Amino acid sequence: MTITQARPAGPKGPAGQQKRRKHHRYGERPGIAYLFLSPWVAGVLLLTLGPMLASLYLSFTDYDLFTSPEWIGVENYRRMFTEDPRFLASVWVTAKYVLISVPLKLAAALAVALLLNHGGRLQGFYRSAFYAPSLLGASVAVALVWRVVFDNGGPVDRTLNTFGLTTGGWTSNPTYALYSIVLLAVWQFGAPMVIFLAGLKQIPPELYDAAAIDGAGWWHSFRSITIPMLSPVILFNLVLETIHAFQAFTPAFIVSGGRGGPSDSTLFYTLYLYQRGFTDFRMGYASAMAWVLLLVIALVTALLFRTSRSWVFYAGGDR
Repeated sequence: MTITQARPAGPKGPAGQQKRRKHHRYGERPGIAYLFLSPWVAGVLLLTLGPMLASLYLSFTDYDLFTSPEWIGVENYRRMFTEDPRFLASVWVTAKYVLISVPLKLAAALAVALLLNHGGRLQGFYRSAFYAPSLLGASVAVALVWRVVFDNGGPVDRTLNTFGLTTGGWTSNPTYALYSIVLLAVWQFGAPMVIFLAGLKQIPPELYDAAAIDGAGWWHSFRSITIPMLSPVILFNLVLETIHAFQAFTPAFIVSGGRGGPSDSTLFYTLYLYQRGFTDFRMGYASAMAWVLLLVIALVTALLFRTSRSWVFYAGGDR
């Protein structure tokens, strides 16, 4: 009797076929991946990277939107810093706005988040109510209402007059015009408030219980537990709100009527960039201003991350 010894199934046997089917089903198919990524890649190239490179080229040219760009090198940048007093005025107004509005906005957001963190039956309603201004604050309609409220003879002006404080309307007074826009920015504290509230929910309650047993009061717990544990969230909100403050445009444009007045007291950097590009048709100069703004935002952001090493606490880290 002849006995045929069974041999293991090779690549052409059942095991090999199963392996090939599995590889065919779950293997790499880069063509499909590139197909799904193509809309995003096209958007980045055509709507982001392409215009950025074009504006970088235009920043070294004299371009008025009607004639061909003329290469002038770094002349736009030289004029910007040496021959344009309104440029320096816009830098000062924007820096003042960022330094005042961002801390006040974050302080208001954190204060309301602490109040809402205790819970309650109407907590969802209050969250929505406080978040709503963040959705509406950047609109033209709200900016128009804000201008009327703080204008000469408006509700704020009449209220102050009853207490003997005559301002002539905040939007018409160079001393107070910028602060009306600052208040509009602070009023939109809903977005950082929600982020702060999420961060507060992640702090272990055992830390507060241990501090209470040791006799720590509210302020000591806030300073020694809440702020350190919330410091990564504070850094996140600080970076985002600083970038948004540098890019502020709509409130200044609407409140000042597009002029940056009175006396250039609301001449934000972005507003002056708009004036140079679309009012004076100095598109090359405006492109140079845009790149200066980009570099300043990048520098400030890098500085914030650099200084965060000394005050941001991460769980499990050295600090």
